[in-house]
Amino acid sequence: MTADIPNDVVDDAPLLEVRDLQVEFRTKAGVAQAINGLNFTLHSGETLAILGESGSGKSVTAQTIMGILDMPPGHIAGGEIRYRGEDLLQMPEEQRRKLRGMDISMIFQDALSSLNPVLPVGWQIAEMFRVHLGFNRKDARARAVEMMQKVGIPAAEKRVWDFPHQFSGGMRQRIMIAMAISLDPDVLIADEPTTALDVTVQAQVMSLLQELQMESRMGLILITHDLGVVADVADKIAVMYSGRVMESADVYTIYARTAHPYTKGLLDSIPRIDAEGEKLKAIPGLPPSLTALPPGCPFSPRCEFATELCREERPELREIAPGHRSACHHAEKIHAMSEEAQNEPA
Repeated sequence: MTADIPNDVVDDAPLLEVRDLQVEFRTKAGVAQAINGLNFTLHSGETLAILGESGSGKSVTAQTIMGILDMPPGHIAGGEIRYRGEDLLQMPEEQRRKLRGMDISMIFQDALSSLNPVLPVGWQIAEMFRVHLGFNRKDARARAVEMMQKVGIPAAEKRVWDFPHQFSGGMRQRIMIAMAISLDPDVLIADEPTTALDVTVQAQVMSLLQELQMESRMGLILITHDLGVVADVADKIAVMYSGRVMESADVYTIYARTAHPYTKGLLDSIPRIDAEGEKLKAIPGLPPSLTALPPGCPFSPRCEFATELCREERPELREIAPGHRSACHHAEKIHAMSEEAQNEPA
């Protein structure tokens, strides 16, 4: 099956390949289609950003790849997740557990709630080496100090036995990163890694991730709703809405020549320094219920370009230019509008 997200020119096979992934949640209100036919590939040294509002399926995608989706109520209805060619969904749980943390790792959204509040941070980092590599306590502690130093935590030797509440938000996120990269994974999933951090600390955390990626050539999946963060770090972008990829391309194409109304709405909502006195733009309405998706395009109730065709027939993700795919009946029109706006004099 053709991937939804175009690849850069690379010589190696994909580290990670998701094929037609479908995930449902069975609730009292009905079956919620959290992910509906997701496809993408990730190569060594590449950064894929998955963008979208809350409820678009970003975090469910990450949890499914990691094998930590709550089942029930979650249910993987179909698809494949291939790591180095092997389908993780068909892998025995014991083998999957060995991969988790060592080959595929994850930075969770909220460091304070993700770290154990009653255990020193050094103990939590050291546990990665004890569980996966069989290190004794002394050696594991030494490696924990090394990892804390690697992610830029001052006085790591002294702070290795401090508790999570004794660190600032930015330092806690660095500890989460230290845990996630401690075993040198091939794939790192960062789920909203800069949430609740101020702008300066956000930049520091993202810069750290980029440095670590350059050192190890790991593939990075960045899950976020912050388009400002994405512009600086991503190679390619997938825009998700209601469990589907609505648009995918390299980062420049998404920002300069978008071809989907939802992506356009997200970009238009970014505050501009040269738009003094103008009202901030917002996408009207709310995402549809995942238990009662409309028959046509799920974005049609909020879309300024929607027609009867949009409300009746769901558009397929299709290529409108080399490496650029959009799930919109009017993609060419919006693409042309974006190009025209780019060509206007400043």
